[in-house]
Amino acid sequence: MFEQGMTRLHELMIILYAVSVLLYFLDFVQRNQKANKIAFWILSIVWGLQTIFLCLYMYNTGRFPVLTIFEGLYFYAWVLLTASLILNKLLRMDFTVLFTNVIGFLIMTVHTFAPIQVESQAAAEKLVSELLLIHITMAILSYGAFSLSFIFSALYLLQYRLLKMKKWNERLWRLGDLGQLEKLSVVLNAMGVPLLLLSLILGLVWKTIKLPDVSWFDLKIIASFVLLFVYSAFLYVKVRKGLSGRTLAWINAGAFLIILINFFLGSRLSTFHFWYS
Repeated sequence: MFEQGMTRLHELMIILYAVSVLLYFLDFVQRNQKANKIAFWILSIVWGLQTIFLCLYMYNTGRFPVLTIFEGLYFYAWVLLTASLILNKLLRMDFTVLFTNVIGFLIMTVHTFAPIQVESQAAAEKLVSELLLIHITMAILSYGAFSLSFIFSALYLLQYRLLKMKKWNERLWRLGDLGQLEKLSVVLNAMGVPLLLLSLILGLVWKTIKLPDVSWFDLKIIASFVLLFVYSAFLYVKVRKGLSGRTLAWINAGAFLIILINFFLGSRLSTFHFWYS
């Protein structure tokens, strides 16, 4: 009964999510404040439903839901949606909300229609520990920060192209200032790097205690450190070398591809996260 109710709730969220993204896209194509406001309130409803689901799931399972890829995808989508709503209220950057929630919608769709792997959840129950929960939660939060940073870099590249083509229209101004877009992408990466570093430290401690037989050269471990190195290098060339502009934005876009590979492919090929697949 609980699972059936949650399935219906997910289907409703997917429909509302799709309507909201379409309305934001309508506002993107042609200035439409009414569509923008309706889209924002629909997204707020989706956030409320997602939060209710998280609370019900935690009540039903008795733990924080991040131990399987099924749960991790959901929490990742919730983090993106929460951040986009906060950014929309604080900065009034509507297009940021649009692109952020395109990613969130795709993640929610995969989460909703992918088959639930019972064996993975059963294994996860045996591996519950506070250390593991904190490790995974911090990793997903860092991925959320990196995802938003990528969106700001993508908007930077779009804005730069429009300026170079001398397309002076209202859409150009609504994308945001180039300096502000670059600054936000850097700030978000500066938040994501320490979160990822702490997550890796906790993960390695947990591995040493719980999975001593797993190789230190496991694909997931290597890919995570590569990801940490790339984003640290991003901050280094920005702060120490003064790199900026399109080159920095393209580096950020490339780093985000590593996130996708690490999150989806790395987890499936890893023996370290054998329950997280």
